[in-house]
Amino acid sequence: MNRNGRFWHSNDGGRKSPTGSSNGGNGNGSGTSGLSAVLDETLENIRSELGDSPDLKIRHVLLAGASPVKAAAVHFSELANTDSVNQFVVGSLLEVSVDTFRQGEEGCGNLPDFILKRALEIGQATRLEAWNEVLLALLSGETLILLDGYSVVITCETTGGEWRAVGEPSSQLVVRGPKDSFVESVATNVSLIRRRIKSPKLRLEYMKIGSVTQTLVALMYIQDTVDDDLLDEIKLRLNRIRIDGVLESGYIEELIQDKTFTPFPTVYNTERPDSAVANLLEGRVILIVDGTPFILVLPAVFTQFFQSSDDYAQRFDISLLMRIIRYISFIVLMLGPAVYIALTTYHYEMIPTTLLISLLAQRENVPFPAFVEALLMEGAIEILREAGVRMPRAVGQTVSVVGALILGQAVVEAGIITPVMVIVVALTGIASFAIPAYNMSIAGRLIRFFFLFLAGMFGFFGITLGMIVLVAHMNSLRSFGIPYLAPIVPPSSKSRKDTIVRLPLWAKGASKQHPTAVSVPLGKKITSGHEENLSPKFLEQHAGTAGPKEGREQHE
Repeated sequence: MNRNGRFWHSNDGGRKSPTGSSNGGNGNGSGTSGLSAVLDETLENIRSELGDSPDLKIRHVLLAGASPVKAAAVHFSELANTDSVNQFVVGSLLEVSVDTFRQGEEGCGNLPDFILKRALEIGQATRLEAWNEVLLALLSGETLILLDGYSVVITCETTGGEWRAVGEPSSQLVVRGPKDSFVESVATNVSLIRRRIKSPKLRLEYMKIGSVTQTLVALMYIQDTVDDDLLDEIKLRLNRIRIDGVLESGYIEELIQDKTFTPFPTVYNTERPDSAVANLLEGRVILIVDGTPFILVLPAVFTQFFQSSDDYAQRFDISLLMRIIRYISFIVLMLGPAVYIALTTYHYEMIPTTLLISLLAQRENVPFPAFVEALLMEGAIEILREAGVRMPRAVGQTVSVVGALILGQAVVEAGIITPVMVIVVALTGIASFAIPAYNMSIAGRLIRFFFLFLAGMFGFFGITLGMIVLVAHMNSLRSFGIPYLAPIVPPSSKSRKDTIVRLPLWAKGASKQHPTAVSVPLGKKITSGHEENLSPKFLEQHAGTAGPKEGREQHE
């Protein structure tokens, strides 16, 4: 298998002539300078290229026979599985007999082909002739088999190393639903998806991004479900990326998104396999980046960031309530402090008289206007939030909660902030945690300061102007050509069944499982076995009528 995940095989033996010229090759004439027909020269080139690294292990083997052939197995001890190298690579080479090959084996024109097809006991092995591909395979954890007298290399899939075990997600927690999450290994993440989608139409493609890191990126989609134009656009943007290294999926997200200068995320990310599978079934494409548990889902719309896996594990009425609460929380997050500033600064007449008298009494000894109060409290809350994230887990959450309580009580007693402002800011902070997507929560926190300034300068007129600008901006956003506010704008009655509200699955067009029809002879009565427990009057009244479930289905 080549570096792009496609299988290929070369029939050329790659045997070098005494002058060092190749009888075959890949035809491009580049990337082969490090490979030599002399084993010691190739090993020296590998050591020199990798800086004579101490974790580079070379196992010399002498293939048995009347004219023994020198061979070597090369791997990185920290990247390869040592047990697989010893058992399936070195062990297989020790059992190779050159005499058996020279007696003539059908389909094996040279010794590398003989070892590749008849000797190796490992699951996947590939033949390479390009120097750059050989180095990349070695740095990816594969084991190289080098033969004296041949300029080709056999790579064996022995990737190992330490990876974090599958555990519970650190974000996007649910009450009911799967508890597994993605990890930093691409192979493990792909297996978590394939375990849930057992369909031959599930497609997987690999690519390398990053000229230095050569980060493995897996692209997955369901054929005949994904839009072909969308798939081509995603591949085009990925192939245009020019960067030294990709250390997290956020690097790719920033390079392929449609618009950079916007607070709203236009690429969805998740660490939940069930959420990724649900998006695949809806025709989206997912990107799995090696080294991070957060995968990217393309494209993304605004309503997608308010959906949780919990919505589909609970009854639809419970999910409906929870989803409405999330949208209300987002509105409170953006407009809560701004509305308070507008009311207490410009629009006193809208406040009930009793409450107005109480607010004026509280503000009597406060030296700052409401706008300055809000900025001070919001800034303090953001500092506490960031400190809680960066501090050790054992004390981070405690410090943030206790710090907020102590800070709120202290500023009120000192007469710097009014008690109502503390309540408004605390409610705003709590509302930010009700949004399932963390990046959408951050977007709401950024927009909140925008409305704070508008409310402090113009009151409700500024808030109205800000809402018009915000909606116009959201309407202009696209995610790989898909309108960001879809299916609200442009309207789609079919897709609206799972946007702000979630209707039952049968109302969204999900097929019901009907019992298999059974052929019954005429005159034979089918009973449930419980008729003797019912009164004769009940049986008389309901004779010949459809059951409640059947009647509801016919009505629908």
